[in-house]
Amino acid sequence: MSDSEDMTEFASIVERIERGEVPIKNIERELICPICKELFTHPLILPCQHSVCHKCVKELLMLNYEDSFDAGSESSVPGSPRSRVPSPSMERLDRLVRSGSISSPGWRRGSVTPRVTAIPCPGCQHDIDLGERGISMLFRNFTLESIVERYRQAARAAVAIMCNICKPPNQQEATKSCMDCKASYCNECFKLHHPWGTPKAQHEYVGPTTNFRPKVLMCPEHEMEKVNMYCEVCRRPVCHLCKLGGSHANHKVTSMSSAYKILKEKLAKSIHYLISKEDQVRTQITELDRLINQTEENGQVAERQANEHFERLFETLQERKSEMLRSIEQSRNRRIDQLKGQVEEYRGMLENSGLVGYAQEVLKETDQSCFVQTAKQLHVRIQKATESLKTFHPSADPCFDEFVLDTSKEETLLKEMCFGGVPDPPLIDFSQSRVYNEASICWRLPDDHLPTDHHVLEYRKLGGPSQPPSHEDTEDGCVWRATDRVYGSSAVVQDLQPDSRYAFRVRSCRNSMFSPYSPEVSFHTPPAPVFSFLFSDKCGFSTERLILNNRRDTVESVAGMAFLLAAERVQMGSYLGLDYIIGDTGISQGRHYWAFKVEPYSYMVKVGVASDTKLIEWFHNPRDTSSPRYDHDSGHDSGSEDACYELSQPFTLITLGMGKLFIPKASSSSSVSNANVSSGDPGNRVLPMPQRLGICLDYDAHRVYFYDADTMRCLFERQVDCSGTMFPAFGLMGSGKVQLEEFITAKKLTF
Repeated sequence: MSDSEDMTEFASIVERIERGEVPIKNIERELICPICKELFTHPLILPCQHSVCHKCVKELLMLNYEDSFDAGSESSVPGSPRSRVPSPSMERLDRLVRSGSISSPGWRRGSVTPRVTAIPCPGCQHDIDLGERGISMLFRNFTLESIVERYRQAARAAVAIMCNICKPPNQQEATKSCMDCKASYCNECFKLHHPWGTPKAQHEYVGPTTNFRPKVLMCPEHEMEKVNMYCEVCRRPVCHLCKLGGSHANHKVTSMSSAYKILKEKLAKSIHYLISKEDQVRTQITELDRLINQTEENGQVAERQANEHFERLFETLQERKSEMLRSIEQSRNRRIDQLKGQVEEYRGMLENSGLVGYAQEVLKETDQSCFVQTAKQLHVRIQKATESLKTFHPSADPCFDEFVLDTSKEETLLKEMCFGGVPDPPLIDFSQSRVYNEASICWRLPDDHLPTDHHVLEYRKLGGPSQPPSHEDTEDGCVWRATDRVYGSSAVVQDLQPDSRYAFRVRSCRNSMFSPYSPEVSFHTPPAPVFSFLFSDKCGFSTERLILNNRRDTVESVAGMAFLLAAERVQMGSYLGLDYIIGDTGISQGRHYWAFKVEPYSYMVKVGVASDTKLIEWFHNPRDTSSPRYDHDSGHDSGSEDACYELSQPFTLITLGMGKLFIPKASSSSSVSNANVSSGDPGNRVLPMPQRLGICLDYDAHRVYFYDADTMRCLFERQVDCSGTMFPAFGLMGSGKVQLEEFITAKKLTF
């Protein structure tokens, strides 16, 4: 945009404001003093570019002066009571400012009270040093003062400015205001007081106004000099004396016209940018309004849910309280009845009452047969009463210790409930998580996380391999399912369906407050159930060049002395063969999947499947005398890798090494995932080595598949002859290392 276009744009913006298209009343908040909260009156520009009323600066400076004076008095006279100094009058403020008692730096002579030269800016809260000249060094913001006056005129548009010369009741409405005379005139009075041919005819006049400002801006440091330069370092107007020997001598300055042009261009561009982004601002305001409404609604929902939780808690406590009081009442009544029965029994032992009285009457019986018949039963009762007297035991315990509650633990839990510290959401560690028939999901917490009580892992099955996770998906089989509480940083999810995608998320809980959910992470389960096995240390295992760990889940090939001695035969046309190792379990039916990791530094590793008959041939064949031209999987660079086998073979191996994966040449019985791999160029059949490789053998369909175990992307598949028992086969040459996945060996190892 050229300079003329910028000026035209700025002029159009000003015209829009003057025509009322941009109501001036809408900028009221920009015209309010941050101290007195009223419209600016004689505003001054602070060095931080904020504006404050002239009287407000004086009051603020005087207030700081009083505070420093009080502090000095207290420090000089310890223990003296501090009294509040009444607010100074404007005359006193002007006198103090003119005398320089509160504007000069340093310390007052003979006093411990410093002279105040710094005030805090009410806009940015930065300390402003006024220097030696104090308030007199501040510029008056005439532009802001003019805008405030225009705002006042717009606010009282119904009240016209009257001529200052006409006398009531014939006073006319003013049509012009003279900036030199500082008065408003009607047309007749203006002609009368500014006749042609007189010096007053040269006065500057504007529309009716009550704001009369000086025509030129004077330098605050050199009161008799006009400002005609702009300091680019201090970003303020200066005069030529300031540049020659003043405080701006070493500063870079520019002419006032250049500064005017540059600042006007910047302001015009800024205004144009804001106007062009009006739709965006309105959209953001709408979004903020929506967030406000959403926050209000969510707050009400949270409040309602909290009330429901506490109501349920109160109901549970009330229910338990009623049940306990009912149990206490029943126990009390039962014990009282037992004790009352025992009292009645003992009362019967008293003379002339109960059992004793009845026995006395029986003794009066003279008929012997009748006496014997009655006395026998009576004697038994009296013996029981006699024994009860010897061993007195109350029939009920008056103590209710079994109903005493110890609620200290519950009270502590309730007191420790915190509703402010919501824990941070954990993050699922994709590199440490594994998904097979079961999913082992690991997560980690932020470094500065709050302590957590437990975690909850949720998972769901997704609709398809390409379907992204969705919160709104609530179809059958796709709803979120949660595990039990997890007190560690990992959890195992069982009974996952093969060849399916699952989404996982986790959140933390602290003092009954749940964190937000972690970002969802999706995993693809293997296409078949996991086949568990370990490396076999018996069948064909070479103890000279292969090292098998105690757990038999890691095998390493080391190029040791035996390897160097065997290398001498290379000069005679022989070759160095592969050292094979197989799994300790064979496959004779069904679909099976296993995964492993090949270290990137491995020189050459062949992985795949082979039948028992082919393995016997490999293990018993004297490899040091056979030619590599006739062994398709010798590992020698003989061109055998480029051979195509139209007929199904009882083995299939692919080669990995030096950080690469080499896809065999495609045939009619094989297919690859990348179309470029099937081309004749061998370079197109070289892929980066996956971090983990998976193999799936479909014994019944006579096919084998090779996968990237991290993404479950099929890299290569091929037909294989499954006439016998098939074994996982691994061949190593040179330095190399193969490690089975933990889920593959979990059922074989005892931890």
